[in-house]
Amino acid sequence: MTGPRPVPAPVEGLWVTFEGGDGSGKTTQAALLEMWLREQGRAVVRTREPGGTEVGDLVRAIVLHHRGEVAPRAEALLYAADRAQHVATLVRPALARGEVVIQDRYLDSSVAYQGAGRVLDAAEIRELSLWAAEGALPDVTVLLDLDPADARRRLEADDKPFDRLEAEQADFHERVRAAFLGLAVGEPDRFLVLDAARPVEELAAAVRARVGDALGSPRGPRGRG
Repeated sequence: MTGPRPVPAPVEGLWVTFEGGDGSGKTTQAALLEMWLREQGRAVVRTREPGGTEVGDLVRAIVLHHRGEVAPRAEALLYAADRAQHVATLVRPALARGEVVIQDRYLDSSVAYQGAGRVLDAAEIRELSLWAAEGALPDVTVLLDLDPADARRRLEADDKPFDRLEAEQADFHERVRAAFLGLAVGEPDRFLVLDAARPVEELAAAVRARVGDALGSPRGPRGRG
């Protein structure tokens, strides 16, 4: 007579977010990381905020492309609503399946853009986002740091219309950059800060090294840090 079958250990997913100012190269690096992980045989979900879900796409159209006025607090609440839907219906299920989630922007962007950029209370913005996402934080956050003037030149070279946030003045983007760097100082175990002016492949190699280490390390519950 055989005994009870052993219960397999739960498969552990990994959550990687990319942060930085507009034009810093987040989309490029997220795509390169996805390609590398798939080559390693990993199941990957690549997503973004705002967006990633049907509800999120509706919110994205408002916060980035609506040409009328959106009050700063209304903007912050819209991002939080998108975040709640995104984490509950896409991120958490993917992590539970043991997949790697690669995400373009998360709550750090709200703290930087709505907290510092819109001059709201950064601590309140963070608490709002944590409440919306039930305290969920990524395992690794890659911050691509770039001088806002250089970022603007990159955006102008793309020859695409600026969205609501890209079109903000230089002082707005300087506040955003400073806020991102401050967040990284406060959570050095989560953040990998990279100079986004470095060559694309050098950046990709640094990201791969950090994510590879994280995949080989045991991780606890994703809490407030």
